[in-house]
Amino acid sequence: MVREGRTERFLVHCERSHPAGSRSVVQWGGIALEKYKVPAVFIPRHEHPEHFLHVVLSGTVKYEVNTKGRNLRFTSQPGTIFLLPRGTVDQVNWAGPYQGIVVAIHPRLLTNLLDETAHESNVELTERWDLIDEHISALLVEMAADLEDGSPAGAIYGESLANALGVYLLKRYAVRRFTPVAYKGGLPGYRLKRVLDYIAASLDEDISLAQLSAIAGMSAHYFSELFKQSTGRTPHTYVLLQRIERAKERLCDPKRSVIDAGLDAGFENPSHFARVFRKLVGTPPSRFRAEHRGA
Repeated sequence: MVREGRTERFLVHCERSHPAGSRSVVQWGGIALEKYKVPAVFIPRHEHPEHFLHVVLSGTVKYEVNTKGRNLRFTSQPGTIFLLPRGTVDQVNWAGPYQGIVVAIHPRLLTNLLDETAHESNVELTERWDLIDEHISALLVEMAADLEDGSPAGAIYGESLANALGVYLLKRYAVRRFTPVAYKGGLPGYRLKRVLDYIAASLDEDISLAQLSAIAGMSAHYFSELFKQSTGRTPHTYVLLQRIERAKERLCDPKRSVIDAGLDAGFENPSHFARVFRKLVGTPPSRFRAEHRGA
């Protein structure tokens, strides 16, 4: 937010706030997210230079908003959402403690999502101060959970959630609403091969949805839709399963350790590797390795 001419993190002035996780705008292609637990707090007048979402996770609290010369009074409940377009100026007074997730959305996320928005310089969202929308809440909670889990699938899962959120906002809360065109038939064979070859050659790197859609030569939303039609998997699920298959191959090599197998397959650390491998394969990597050697 911008306050008194300075750009600050949300609630940075509140010494008793506790940010639980964050993700940089660059890594998630236009979204920054933080989770907060705060006491009763007065947030002085400030401006939102980017589109802003705020969802209350816990706390039934009275709050008062001053914006555009109006005083608005509400009582929050778990699931209460602020949806504010860029440029909104406000101050908020919370009468009690609460926990929430705040998200800044760069305008380019919305303008780059669809062919229908590709030539827009800005997409204006409607202002909502007491919104309940379970779909938005579920996406933000899943984003926060992925951060807290260390993003085991890499940036691609967070990007996929960010794009799903962006498309939903365009369809439901843009001043001029956009309806995505439904494409069928999947990716053309040569584009699909180009993407799959890139994934196979880059499993040990942090593959992003932006990279894959650029290779396919289309927006991230349409790429995700057509990729799933072609493979039966979302891009992030496909990448994760390919990493598991690579890890299985490495575990069968007696010259490689379990840790090396996970790192070679693109998992950032051994604990992420072990947890995801067990979830998807049904057995820990060490047991899989021992059973293979026994066979």
